Amino acid sequence: MKLLSVAIPCYNSAEYMSHAIESILTGGNDVEIIIVNDGSIDDTGKIADEYAAKYPGIIKAIHQENGGHGEAVNTGLLHATGLYYKVVDSDDWVNETALRKLLDKLRDLIEDGQSVDLMLANYVYEKPSINKHKVMDYKTALPQEKVFTWNDLMYFKQSQYIIMHAAFYRTKLLKDCGLKLPKHTFYVDNIFVYQPLPYVKTMYYLDVNLYRYFIGREDQSVNEKNMIKRIDQQIRITKIMIDCHDVIQIKNKKLRNYMIKYLCMMMTVSSVFLIKENTEESLAKKQELWDYLEKANKKLYNKINNRILGRSMNLPGKVGRKIVDVGYKISKKIYGFS
Repeated sequence: MKLLSVAIPCYNSAEYMSHAIESILTGGNDVEIIIVNDGSIDDTGKIADEYAAKYPGIIKAIHQENGGHGEAVNTGLLHATGLYYKVVDSDDWVNETALRKLLDKLRDLIEDGQSVDLMLANYVYEKPSINKHKVMDYKTALPQEKVFTWNDLMYFKQSQYIIMHAAFYRTKLLKDCGLKLPKHTFYVDNIFVYQPLPYVKTMYYLDVNLYRYFIGREDQSVNEKNMIKRIDQQIRITKIMIDCHDVIQIKNKKLRNYMIKYLCMMMTVSSVFLIKENTEESLAKKQELWDYLEKANKKLYNKINNRILGRSMNLPGKVGRKIVDVGYKISKKIYGFS
């Protein structure tokens, strides 16, 4: 059995998908690469088939009607046979040395009978247009060189979250928890990371800079203009996350607090962009989102609302603008736009 299945969702990715594929191929026979051609109209499907023919024991090419990023992730998971599951977007890549270190660590843990539910590694924002990259690590938040549980969590910075780029979930856990991402919706990576968390019992953090997250394409979902244009999808994702767990009832205090903090971030991001749009319609959407949270879970609403980046973003004058500025800076750090 393969150690790791890596899904690469591709939509019209012919110009850059080879970089992602080649970087993962350095994992050799320990990896299974699942290229999901999500209804592309360029040469994406042809390139996927060529790679599958060249590496029949490693690469699978799956072709489907366009269903969006989430449906491509679903398809990859459906076909995954590796012990762990990873998503690498077609315009991103992985560091080859870091990948080998991670695969070696996974193998060591499995051989020692310590197969963890979630493996974590650093990711790097890559901005070639300004020759800049920024490493996002978890040194202040997670123990190193040991298997740990939620009770061992340390300090998470305000903009420090476990995101899809950092996460390697046990494949069976994702299937058992019923993970299914919505079609034709951006920002599903938040659900991918958030929904399985209560099912995770053991974790391991490897301090290597593995995932390289490319920032710079105009059509990228995290481009600031696109985030404002697609704010309805961000809202939809936030509502799905509110509904998928009653986090107030989660028994482990550190896990509960982390998940509340994650939802607070999601509410902040949605609210900040709706405020920045600053129309009657956008402000009404912000009000409706907070009303939705209050109706869905009053206790959760109170906890999030009591934080500085809760509904207090409605405050007028300098105080209100200051809070929105803080929320916007956090959004930039999380999503990497400039």
